[in-house]
Amino acid sequence: MKAMMRAVLGGAAFTFATSFAAQAADTTADAVAMVDKGVVFLQKNGKDALIAAINSKSPEFVNETTYLTMRALDGTQLAHPTNPKLVGKNMVVLPDADGKLFRKDIIEQAKKNGKGWVDYRYNNPTSGQIEKKSTYFVKSGDVILEAGIYKGK
Repeated sequence: MKAMMRAVLGGAAFTFATSFAAQAADTTADAVAMVDKGVVFLQKNGKDALIAAINSKSPEFVNETTYLTMRALDGTQLAHPTNPKLVGKNMVVLPDADGKLFRKDIIEQAKKNGKGWVDYRYNNPTSGQIEKKSTYFVKSGDVILEAGIYKGK
């Protein structure tokens, strides 16, 4: 009986772990796809059109797992669909929960490498908790397009 119970619990733990890993992979892919979609839109329609689309919460750039934002190379937020109060602000000197200047890291890596990921800890508005977050970014012309995903505690 104990062996059977261990097998059931072990199987449930394995299923949860693989499900969580698959979900994390899916949201990672969602972030990359969101930024890539933004780059294509930007190249086809221009910066002003993409700013308008993001700020108007176009369903093309906001979904259940992530959303697209745009910042200038100096760090000024140009577009943000979920927090319009950030638009026009430069918060590069404001750190995450651990003191990391993640926005500065995003800008520096974007200028140097063109694209990448930055990990940090930030308040998740859905849970109200400080959680791990990863942001995928791509520099396109004089802007950086970003999509972040929360990874839990």
